[in-house]
Amino acid sequence: MLSQRISSIFKKITYAALRAERNPEEIKLIAVSKSQPIDKIIEAADLGLRIFGESKVQEAKDKIDKLKNFNIEWHMIGHLQTNKVKNAVKFFEVIHSLDSEKLAVSINKEAEKINKIQRVLIQIKLSHEESKYGIGEDEVEKLIEKCKNLNNIKIEGLMTIPPYFDDPNAVRPYFSKLRQIRDFLAKKYPFIKELSMGMSHDFEVAIEEGATMVRIGTALFGQGIK
Repeated sequence: MLSQRISSIFKKITYAALRAERNPEEIKLIAVSKSQPIDKIIEAADLGLRIFGESKVQEAKDKIDKLKNFNIEWHMIGHLQTNKVKNAVKFFEVIHSLDSEKLAVSINKEAEKINKIQRVLIQIKLSHEESKYGIGEDEVEKLIEKCKNLNNIKIEGLMTIPPYFDDPNAVRPYFSKLRQIRDFLAKKYPFIKELSMGMSHDFEVAIEEGATMVRIGTALFGQGIK
């Protein structure tokens, strides 16, 4: 049952936070609802979940339109193409996948049109996998400086998607690295606070390493509709 899975995940979040001597309330659970039907999202919302993550703008747009009367905060967690920015800015409270100056300018332009301050996270690529998106760690500060001159973007933190390992502990160095980058940047840019990292398979390790947002889909909902 979904209610039991939600309860189990919150317990794991709590225990992982306590192991790291952190406050469990610092950690936001993002229910990854991509490829899930609307009735599953409604059930999860009725059970108290409030933040939902989607990867494709068009799929999300249809859901958000139908669920606009629900008290849901929508996060864009997938790669964002510039031709999808207009709808992404319109529908999402937070975009986790800012990875270029070009995309930043496009997001700012569309946010300005609707008088919105778009909250964003910078996606950093820490692996050598060609399938993964993100900006190199040596380019992050340049992007932050660029965004400081854009009035309709608010950077709140960092995101990464590490490689998959059967052993969740093998991912730990990637999470630790993102936290180190955040801590270094925060000395100069104190608004860099959030760490979006960790998914169904490895979120407990991510929390132990400092995650403030975990993106959990399969462990909540099972496999989605392909």
